[in-house]
Amino acid sequence: MAPNPATSDAATPNPATPPDAALPDAAAPDTDTPPEAPVPDAPARALTRACIAAAALRVLARDGLAGLSMRKVAAEVGVKAASLYWHVRNKEELLDLLNDALVAGAEIPPRTGDWRAQYLEYGRRYRALLLATRDAARIVAGRLATGPHILAVLEDQLDRLRGAGFTDADAAMASYLLSAYVQGFVLQEQSPLSAAEAAGATRGEVARAAGEVFRTLPAETHPNLVALAADLTDPDMDARFEFGLHRLADGLATLLPTPRQTPGREPR
Repeated sequence: MAPNPATSDAATPNPATPPDAALPDAAAPDTDTPPEAPVPDAPARALTRACIAAAALRVLARDGLAGLSMRKVAAEVGVKAASLYWHVRNKEELLDLLNDALVAGAEIPPRTGDWRAQYLEYGRRYRALLLATRDAARIVAGRLATGPHILAVLEDQLDRLRGAGFTDADAAMASYLLSAYVQGFVLQEQSPLSAAEAAGATRGEVARAAGEVFRTLPAETHPNLVALAADLTDPDMDARFEFGLHRLADGLATLLPTPRQTPGREPR
């Protein structure tokens, strides 16, 4: 899937057409009032999508996804909200841009070790990347943006998986599976466990309280919850992440062709 040229850095708007004229009602700006200026001023024309993405990242870090808006991003770069519409048509396009900007900070694992070692390291680095930015998992989860940084990461992943012997279809699925697992895991990590955590309790305190509830349940009706109370509420998220990540690799390994036996040798 190629990037949409209408939203790429190289796209140049028609200065004779006001930015709002091309906007359908469904793509109206996320503000209570319409854009104030139909034609952008000189500073707006100097804006770039990279500059807007950097400003959106700052707003996200400060105010979270709930506080991200076109108006706030415009204020961050010192222009009116209407000026952004020459570069991103609505908040959804801003999120696509932000998605690629988040991946711009990704560190590609070295090509050392076998495919499994590289796959595991990809997962670890992606998790660290998402945890480093507030609400990052909520930005990227389920979104297939085709910015240059995302395309570069996907190309590298697929090249490694196909080189390891996975079929084209399996390589594509393996790449998707890794993204879905990491994004889903971080979504849980960045979400409160309960109302108590949302109100200020630590994650460990909430987990310990839940464990106490499990331990005090009637053993005749909830024998497994009582027996596994500590395991179920262990707050070590690194261990939980590694368990799931390794099980993904275990399953994918079964898809690889079995090495042919050398003629005349018995299998070990």
